[in-house]
Amino acid sequence: KGAFTGADKDKKGKFELANGGTILLDEISEMPFSLQAKLLRVIEDKVIDIVGGEPKKVDIRFIAATNKDLDEMVKEGRFRADLFYRLNVITIKIPPLRERQDDIPILAMNFLNTISRKYNKDIKSISQEALNLLQTYNWPGNVRELQNAIEKAVILCKGEELLPSDFEDLYRGELLPKKEINIPLGVPLEEIEKMIISETLKLTKGDKNLAAKLLGIATRTIYRKIPSGE
Repeated sequence: KGAFTGADKDKKGKFELANGGTILLDEISEMPFSLQAKLLRVIEDKVIDIVGGEPKKVDIRFIAATNKDLDEMVKEGRFRADLFYRLNVITIKIPPLRERQDDIPILAMNFLNTISRKYNKDIKSISQEALNLLQTYNWPGNVRELQNAIEKAVILCKGEELLPSDFEDLYRGELLPKKEINIPLGVPLEEIEKMIISETLKLTKGDKNLAAKLLGIATRTIYRKIPSGE
């Protein structure tokens, strides 16, 4: 038995199980300073402490992931410099989801298939209008936030296809990127309406139906205010 209740020397820990392989340290920036020192020892000395046993040599390849700027955290004293330099051998920077809009439909469908099975729902697709809505948002929470949005939509969905109305928060415009429009004094109201509609169409990639829903107006109003040639 180990040093505390429930500890068993026959039960292997994560590092021991990863011996001879690779371990992913997700959200490494959230690791407390006290644990950072212990991790540094494992990386440098290739030794782990076994509960209720002797230290053991290990051979592990480490992959660390974070959405924070570790270099900046080191400068601010919030992350150990020695651990940072030991981990920072090869860096792969993945652009945020807002810079990979073409990936959103692929990721969304993958999440849809997985989450539909989880909730035993027969949802086969995401409407183009809903995909346009997903691609207008800048996703500060990246892929995890997209996954959560799909899961919530699956729960709300009543049919076999996800619609904009299933993405309640986005549909109401609460999560859409905020944009300021500078309007000089004296501009006629009709021109202001056209400016707002034009900016909304840019946001929805020309989807007039979605733009109309976001603005709370009829689609025919957009066709009347913004002729096809403009």
